[in-house]
Formats: sequence, C-alpha cells, structure tokens
Amino acid sequence: MGKKVKVINESDTGRNQKFQDDKGKTMTRNQFVREIERGNYSDYHVREVNGVKTPCSNPDGKTNNNLG
Repeated sequence: MGKKVKVINESDTGRNQKFQDDKGKTMTRNQFVREIERGNYSDYHVREVNGVKTPCSNPDGKTNNNLG
C-alpha cells in the first residue's frame, strides 16, 4: 500500500490546494501532481478538472480513504 495523503488546505471554492502525506511532507497541488506523475504516490492518479490537473485517490470501494 502507498503513502496516505490528506488535504490540509482548500480554496474558497473547495478546490484542494495543500496536501500532507503520512511522513509529514507538505505539498501544493502542483507539487503533489508532479509527485503522482513521477510514480511516487501509487494510490493516486491525476485528472483534469475544469482545465486544472487535479490529484485524485484511486477508486477502491472505500469511502474512508478519499482525499478530503
């Protein structure tokens, strides 16, 4: 299983902006997207939402481990 990541800051519109992994590493959305694209967070993927690359947790049927 990969690293768990949680959202620690959202914009006024609800877009996730800052993230922290279970090792305490804090990342902006762009930094987290780059890390996912490099293969460093295997439980997550990148989607384009309204033209913005957005980190998403991979579906696994569980609701308690979604980004939020």
